[in-house]
Amino acid sequence: MTRLMIAALMAAALAAPALAQTAPETPAPGADAAQADAATPAPAGEDDDDDDDAAAAAPATAGAAVQHHDYGPSGIMVRSNREDLEPLTLASGKPVAGGEYTLKSGGYYRINIVADGSAELALSGGDFFRAVWVNEIIVNDIEIRPMGVHSIEFDAAGEAEISFVAIVPGRYTLSVPGSSGETQAAHFIIQ
Repeated sequence: MTRLMIAALMAAALAAPALAQTAPETPAPGADAAQADAATPAPAGEDDDDDDDAAAAAPATAGAAVQHHDYGPSGIMVRSNREDLEPLTLASGKPVAGGEYTLKSGGYYRINIVADGSAELALSGGDFFRAVWVNEIIVNDIEIRPMGVHSIEFDAAGEAEISFVAIVPGRYTLSVPGSSGETQAAHFIIQ
């Protein structure tokens, strides 16, 4: 019997917050007619600019509407926001990149990595991949949405496309593991 009562009390306690959220909105005690008029839409032809001082000075009620905030541009991942970067090249004895890449934090980018198959080569850069959010990697029309990346290796000729959002400002490098030449790396500056 005691267990049954404890279970009933717990169910009631857990349901109380849910019921409080769905309770109908009731006007605050002492609410005047100006507040009631502010909640109703203006008839056609009247100017309703929503800058009434009475509504702004009104105390908040428990059932007040949720205030929405502007967190920046919507659609950051749309094609019109994406910038295509010059491709990276993996070829024996050739430079990986033509120069430094300057990116903006919050910018959406796409870069191709092209390997000619002259050698088994990889690009490694854990720091770079932790400073960006990788949207997807496309290899042979297969879309991969990884949680994290450390390196990409090519055993034969091929192409990979990476789309990402730059996040953490700083200077980062993607380099061929085991190489020490400056041309065997691509440098990214996120501002």
